[in-house]
Amino acid sequence: MKLRFLGKNSQVGDCPTLYATDRDTYLVQGWKIFADDLLLQLTLSAGDTAVEVPTELFEHLEKDGFASGEFKRLEDPLMVLTPGGTYVVQGRAVTDPETLAQMSIPDYETVIEVSKAAITALLEEPRGADLQRRAQPAL
Repeated sequence: MKLRFLGKNSQVGDCPTLYATDRDTYLVQGWKIFADDLLLQLTLSAGDTAVEVPTELFEHLEKDGFASGEFKRLEDPLMVLTPGGTYVVQGRAVTDPETLAQMSIPDYETVIEVSKAAITALLEEPRGADLQRRAQPAL
């Protein structure tokens, strides 16, 4: 898989990063999720996982030809806007060694693959009922 770096939101070190691929997908490198209360809100299929990223990461979609990286709605694969103002993104876990070798991934991060169509659909104005779900803080 060929990757094209779109951007990340850090001055130093490794951090959540967005890549475009030659397969009409995006790779989202983000923080592993360890919070059980957050994981319980997700429905993950076999082979899928979720990562947490700052909302600003998707501003880099502009480098892929979009006028804005501002999401107008939240639904699959972006499942949750956390109370801390981050997104939880779910997708296919990237396990291919050649692909992973093209990135610098610290132990506390992982990478998922999400279709471009699924991500770019979130840039459109909401249709019908608001499908946004917000994470509920643990009691």
